[in-house]
Amino acid sequence: MATQCPDTRLSADRLRPVNRIAVNMMLDGGLGALSAPLARWLADPHGGLLHPLWFLAGGAITFLLSSLPFRVPLQYWRFSGVGDLLGIAGASFASAALFALGLHLTGFPIPTPTFPVIHGLVLLVCMGGARIVYRVSYRRATRRQASSQVILIGSDNAADLLIRAVERDPDPPFRIAGILTQGRGQAGRRIHGVPILGHVDTLDAVLSRLRPDTLVPHRLVVTDADFRGEDLAAVLEVAERRGLVVQRAPVLTDLAPANRLELRPVAIEDLLNRPQVTLDHEGMAALLRGRTVMVTGAGGSIGSELTRQIAQYAPGRLLLLDHGEFALWQIDLELSERFPAVRRETILADIRDRERIEQVFARHRPELVFHAAALKHVPMVEANPCEGMLTNVIGTRIVADAAARHGARALVMISTDKAVNPSSLMGASKRAAEMYCQALDVLARAGDAPDAMRCVTVRFGNVLGSTGSVVPVFRRQLERGGPLTVTHPDMQRYFMTVSEAVGLVLQASVRGTIRARAGSGTDALLRGGGIFVLDMGKPVKIVDLARQMIRLAGLRPDRDVPIRFTGLRPGEKLFEELFHGREAPAPTEHPGLRMATPRMVDRDQVGRTIDRLEAACHDDDVPAVLALIAGLVPEFVHNATGTVRETRPHSTDVGTIDADITGADATDAERTMPT
Repeated sequence: MATQCPDTRLSADRLRPVNRIAVNMMLDGGLGALSAPLARWLADPHGGLLHPLWFLAGGAITFLLSSLPFRVPLQYWRFSGVGDLLGIAGASFASAALFALGLHLTGFPIPTPTFPVIHGLVLLVCMGGARIVYRVSYRRATRRQASSQVILIGSDNAADLLIRAVERDPDPPFRIAGILTQGRGQAGRRIHGVPILGHVDTLDAVLSRLRPDTLVPHRLVVTDADFRGEDLAAVLEVAERRGLVVQRAPVLTDLAPANRLELRPVAIEDLLNRPQVTLDHEGMAALLRGRTVMVTGAGGSIGSELTRQIAQYAPGRLLLLDHGEFALWQIDLELSERFPAVRRETILADIRDRERIEQVFARHRPELVFHAAALKHVPMVEANPCEGMLTNVIGTRIVADAAARHGARALVMISTDKAVNPSSLMGASKRAAEMYCQALDVLARAGDAPDAMRCVTVRFGNVLGSTGSVVPVFRRQLERGGPLTVTHPDMQRYFMTVSEAVGLVLQASVRGTIRARAGSGTDALLRGGGIFVLDMGKPVKIVDLARQMIRLAGLRPDRDVPIRFTGLRPGEKLFEELFHGREAPAPTEHPGLRMATPRMVDRDQVGRTIDRLEAACHDDDVPAVLALIAGLVPEFVHNATGTVRETRPHSTDVGTIDADITGADATDAERTMPT
């Protein structure tokens, strides 16, 4: 039989806290012993210092007894703060009072009437001073250990938290040389001994006057999570000229148990200068909780984020529909780990398959449908126009009709800024899908039937990091050492993060499905076919985005990594727009949401044109497809060759679809295209 040996390491771990407390009590007892004769001498210098000797034992015993109610032996000297000092003060004066009481009870005369007060002050200075000396010496030791030197950028509160975290770190990764704050008039002051060098705007000037041998940093560390946008871009520009790396400090509440301070790169999303929008979470919960919700295109960037955010509101069932097996499996696996209590069903289906979609809706009868399935890559749809139309136009109609037939409360269609004055087949197809959903929604709202399905269309621009977007392409090119390819130096796009976009989509869904309220301008616009448009902020130049990504990687644009211009691709234009020239943007009751009222079409007319479009797509008759989509979307100016147009396209004053377009041949239809 094997002999069982005690785990010595476990025993040592259990004894370690007891040993630390014992050491604290020995040190405090020693200081208490020295404090009593020192206080006697200060109170009565002619009475001697070490007489009587039992003052030593009495001082130690009375302080140890008085410290127990204030838990002074449990203090961690390295982390001593104001709260610990207050405990020491209480224990010191309690000890002095107890010592004086002991003298009185034993018949020993109190040296002077002020002796108890002096004794208490001496104890406070000795106990507090010992801890301060220990903390300062430890802090200086850690500063000497760190070889890397940094300057903090952000608010004074965030700097205070980070400096404290560095002091606690037994092996600090850097030494803090100074702070640049966002407040005016703080230069010259210090936070925990670290000088405030000035305002963030003066970064370049501050770096110029620093002494090269002592204060010049190796990195700049952004401490404030809200420091982003144009201010952050300006810091990156200065850092590039100075050859410095800019990093972000971790969120201090998220530090690992070992308190390791691991800096992280600045994310490209941080450069978007977008204020935080307050969302109506109660309204979203009321809309989604307990309901059967379907997301088409659930494996895509927008669709997968929709499923994540919807799952937070505890839907009754979450139906994930996609035609891609691997993407659908990925999001289903993620949801099973993050939201195991949410009932989910994965549905492999193509939205262009009318019979399959009809079966799915008849079986599951979703109450809310978020339609994110689409072909969104402009060059891909240009090369495959029939596939683009079948998915974006025909597929949308199939899903919308099936949802309406089977009792869905609302369908939310995800659109794009490329649908405004489209120059690509992808944009024109999304505009056609908008038109069909608009027509359905206007009919439903005009009838005012409580069970009529609402069609809510939400339009927004590019999403950072989404599949096929420019950011992942730039990252891959950076990993290969460049060059980064940009189509044109003046190319601009609207950007927002995927989580922000989806949050606003849910907000628009709430607003678009509630019952109309008297006097609401938003409700009036919805009855007229209004489309929700997300507030995308200012457009961003793609070449600036490329340069910023190079800087974030710690490299220099055009020197370490070149940028190469490749020319516009078919269907592209320099500027994207969120509103047609005839669409006056109207505000809504919710920040981050605006409304557009594009031209309206009759549902029967658009339906007949889409029927012919579907037939032409199945026949692979590309000229007929181009002609029909041009008639359906008269503002469509096809940039089939990637020609650069320096000015923004002007809107076309268009009415409803020409009723004769459904009977025109391809040649006649091509003549109706604007030039």
